[in-house]
Amino acid sequence: MAYRSGTYIAFHADGNNIPGGKSDIDYYTLLCAWNANKNHDFKIVNSHEKASAVRDSSKNSTLRASLLERLRNSRNMILIVGETTRLDTDWVPFEIEKAVDVYEIPIIVAYSVFTGAIRNPSALSAYWPPALKERIDDGTAHAIHVPFKQAPLYDAIGQFSQEKLPNGGGLGIYDDPTYLAWGIP
Repeated sequence: MAYRSGTYIAFHADGNNIPGGKSDIDYYTLLCAWNANKNHDFKIVNSHEKASAVRDSSKNSTLRASLLERLRNSRNMILIVGETTRLDTDWVPFEIEKAVDVYEIPIIVAYSVFTGAIRNPSALSAYWPPALKERIDDGTAHAIHVPFKQAPLYDAIGQFSQEKLPNGGGLGIYDDPTYLAWGIP
C-alpha cells in the first residue's frame, strides 16, 4: 500500500491551463501560491507536485496513469467547485470516482462561488459535478464542505484522511463557533 501523505487537488481546467479568468485553475494557482508563502506554518503536500509531470499533450493513458499514482499517494482530495466544475465530463468525474470508489479518501469540497460559512451543503448541490452528487446521494462519499478560504482549507487538509473521515457522510460541515473563530460569518 502506498504511503499517503499528499493532498490531491481536482479542478475543472475549462479547456486550458492558463490562469486569468476566474476559472477553477485560477483557484488552484492561488492555493499553490498560499502554499509557497513562507509566512504560513502549514504546508500542503501537493500530490500533483510529487508525481512526475505530464504535459497537456500527453496521451490520455499516460495522464490517467499519472493521476492514479497521485491519487494513490493522497490522504485527501480538495475539489475546487466553481461555476463550470459540474460541466466537466472527463477528468473531474474520473478523479472523484477513483478518490471515493477506489482509494476511499475524503473530499474537501471548496466552493469558489460561496464565501460565507457553509451550513447547508445540499443548497449548493447545483454546483456539484454529477459524480459527486451520485456519491453523496448513495452514501459512499465522505466530504466536508467549505468556502475557498485558507483557514477552513488548511484545517480540513490537516485533519481529514482515509483514517479520519469528516462527520456527516457526504454532507460534512464545520460548526458556527469554528467559523466565527476563523472570522467567517
